[in-house]
Amino acid sequence: MFLGTYTPKLDDKGRLTLPAKYRDELAGGLMITKGQDHSLTVYPRDEFAALAERAAAASRSNPNMRAYLRNLAASTDEQRPDSQGRITLSTSHRAYAGLTKDCVVIGSVNYLEIWNAESWAAYLTEHEEGFSEARDEVLRDIL
Repeated sequence: MFLGTYTPKLDDKGRLTLPAKYRDELAGGLMITKGQDHSLTVYPRDEFAALAERAAAASRSNPNMRAYLRNLAASTDEQRPDSQGRITLSTSHRAYAGLTKDCVVIGSVNYLEIWNAESWAAYLTEHEEGFSEARDEVLRDIL
């Protein structure tokens, strides 16, 4: 499981060091793609393969599904962390997520998210009250 919040720095070559506690799980390879809310999503290869299989099986007669599948496939980059646990984020991924030197990596249970530090702080501020006030309509299938 991917849990926690980490604050690695993006270096001048666009490399980000993954949190040490996740390196073994991601050593066999990972997939980086555009995420929701202008973040990046980092999936273990197997988790991404399952997601891609579900997306590919959906009806392609739905224009929204076609657009999602195209965007998912076109924006995904396969990576293998180097010996120091670093991955290289493409220029387009860095631009999409507005990544600068200060980044935040958060665990999202079965994947990681990479955020611009300021964007993550703003997201937390905006959604903190909603988290503490979550009701049955949001939580009924969880709790």
